[in-house]
Amino acid sequence: MRLLIVEDDATTGGYIARGLREEGHVVDLVTDGQAGLIAATTSAYDVIILDRMLPQVDGLTVLKTMRGAGKTTPVLLLTALGDVEDRIEGLHAGADDYLAKPFVFGELSARVSALARRPQTIDAEAILRSGDLEMNLLTRKVTRGAAEIDLLPREFALLEHLLRRKGRVQTRTMLLEHVWDISFDPGTNVVETHISRLRAKVDKPFDRELIETVRGAGYRIAA
Repeated sequence: MRLLIVEDDATTGGYIARGLREEGHVVDLVTDGQAGLIAATTSAYDVIILDRMLPQVDGLTVLKTMRGAGKTTPVLLLTALGDVEDRIEGLHAGADDYLAKPFVFGELSARVSALARRPQTIDAEAILRSGDLEMNLLTRKVTRGAAEIDLLPREFALLEHLLRRKGRVQTRTMLLEHVWDISFDPGTNVVETHISRLRAKVDKPFDRELIETVRGAGYRIAA
């Protein structure tokens, strides 16, 4: 799944993002309400995790503006305000679920998965395709033609990232940042190794190669 986290506390945001990426999800993290509102209204996400108390634009305003713009993306509202009245206010503003801080990561992950399984979230954005390759983000099933492809979580996240940016070159730095949450060069060939493993599963058994190397630039999946 592709998830957006809007959380101004760096420790909390980093903790959630790392945990979700380890589960194989593609995660974008922003740290203020204005950036969150722009991301939520201009990009497609399966679930948004939204802090209530945010700088620049508060979480409830982000939520109301999203809904007013017709965005139906499921939203899990995070807050230190755990009173019943606060939960009711958040739900009335358009939240699909509510989780009070402090929380256990396992519960947050389970709530995110439950939101993604709701019938109204199953739309064109839940299926990513390139040629005869298809990825279902909700069932986490990958097929090419009639063959099902078994991917490890990091391979799934890498393929999802490439499919979401179909036809666009992704540099090694981009892949490290978005798939591995690494903002520096670790001095290893982790990207190249995973691309090779992905090709062995997605391309090698088939007639046409979809994952392309753009010499001197990076990688892309055929449009």
